Amino acid sequence: MKRVCLVLLIMATVIAFITACSDQGLRGPANPEEISTFEQIQRQLMEMQSFRAIATVEFHSNKGVNVYETTQHARMSGEYRVEVTAPSHVAGSVTASDGQQIIQFNSRVNGHVSLLVQETPERSEIFLTTFVRNYLQSDEISVSVADMDEGLRTVLEATVPGNHHYLAISRLWVDNTTLLPVKLVIFDQDGAERIVVTYHVFEFNVELDDVLFTL
Repeated sequence: MKRVCLVLLIMATVIAFITACSDQGLRGPANPEEISTFEQIQRQLMEMQSFRAIATVEFHSNKGVNVYETTQHARMSGEYRVEVTAPSHVAGSVTASDGQQIIQFNSRVNGHVSLLVQETPERSEIFLTTFVRNYLQSDEISVSVADMDEGLRTVLEATVPGNHHYLAISRLWVDNTTLLPVKLVIFDQDGAERIVVTYHVFEFNVELDDVLFTL
């Protein structure tokens, strides 16, 4: 009986501690300096409404690696635009979505515009907005800190919905000094890298004109 009471007391103490921490997190610390790096990173991601980025995107397959230089614009509400700037044979290709339909344009094919009816996971997962949605909805997330040559990086991990064999886990590296994303990697169910997005320029919450998402 004493053992049961002791277990119940410990559980009550843990619940009270968690509740207190949750309440404190909702109110926020009185002193901004008390905010941890992880809290700053998480708050910035949670408050993201849009972004602009210049990034290298690698698609890994059994046949090799395809590498593209891209300019990306996206909103949390679902609109996005990605333009390929290199290699030269695909430079000028633009894919845009207004949240309802997806349109693709290739300046090298007689200015051909095509309407894409269906989104592909391989395309949508390259955007940080998709990672944030996965992170918020994921049942299993993890956070760690990596000590790299360039400095400390906070690593956030979330599951990719859809039970896709080649797109299972997404992992985001964020610079602890600048609080900016450095790299986003999508792993398959075997733990192999399938998509690697390396950010060279990243801007949070930029003003994006609606015209960007239409062609």
